[in-house]
Amino acid sequence: MLAYSPSFIEVSLPEGHRFPMSKYAALAARLVHQGWAIQKAPKAALSDLERVHSTDYLNKWFTGTLSATEERLLGFPYSEAMLERSLHSVGGTVAAMHHAFEHGYGINLAGGTHHAFRDRGEGFCVFNDLAICAQKARAENLAQKVLIIDLDVHQGNGTAKIFENEPRVFTLSVHGERNYPFKKESSDLDIGLDDGTSDEAYLEVLQQTLPKIFETFKPNLVFLQAGVDVLANDRYGRMQLSQHGVVARDNIVYNLCKNQTIPVVYTMGGGYQKDIEIIVAAHAASLKQIRQVFTS
Repeated sequence: MLAYSPSFIEVSLPEGHRFPMSKYAALAARLVHQGWAIQKAPKAALSDLERVHSTDYLNKWFTGTLSATEERLLGFPYSEAMLERSLHSVGGTVAAMHHAFEHGYGINLAGGTHHAFRDRGEGFCVFNDLAICAQKARAENLAQKVLIIDLDVHQGNGTAKIFENEPRVFTLSVHGERNYPFKKESSDLDIGLDDGTSDEAYLEVLQQTLPKIFETFKPNLVFLQAGVDVLANDRYGRMQLSQHGVVARDNIVYNLCKNQTIPVVYTMGGGYQKDIEIIVAAHAASLKQIRQVFTS
């Protein structure tokens, strides 16, 4: 019962900022209380970031020269703490990936930063940990075919764009069709759902889609972007899934991976409830399920 977390790095956001940064530390604390071992996420290597992000974009971060326009697009102001946290967030996914190859699954209590492009950040996403780890796995011959399952309510536009011409990485995005980003990129498979989609309809889509992808693509490694902004009453979600529905959603992925002996890496993605407890409870319930699937 091990998970990695970058929550030991404190980032101060402007008063009233809409991003719920406290959810990461709150989830880590909840899991510690439940008996999990939480390790500090290591810092990502620059060489790993360079496999995905442009030199110009990385230089802007390491020299603190993001423009005001770039900060607005990202949704965060630049700070050294934000850079450090972002590097450790990516490093947490790297560590979780290595853990998954040894134990079947790995968990980063952050990550899923799917709106980051090669040359820019968007939507609270600085570096694209999913893309960085997919490229690292392939470069180091850990896996040659990588499946990224993005179940956040917002399309994984950065990930889709990065891998638009890469047949060895399959990008699936199941998202709100009329939600952010309003200019969608093209994933290998995009499934846009209506506002108000509830458990039954959502789970039916996954049950009809995921087994076919596993059968035809035959991945060696799976990344799950497990955003809980699909929950009812999320400020930016507009869907109606219950906590039970979210656990059932993720459980479909867990069982497909377990039954086919494919390592799976869990990343948190989005979640914007005013009540942080709702976000924490949803992730904790899903992580309890992954533990049960892989230890049964």
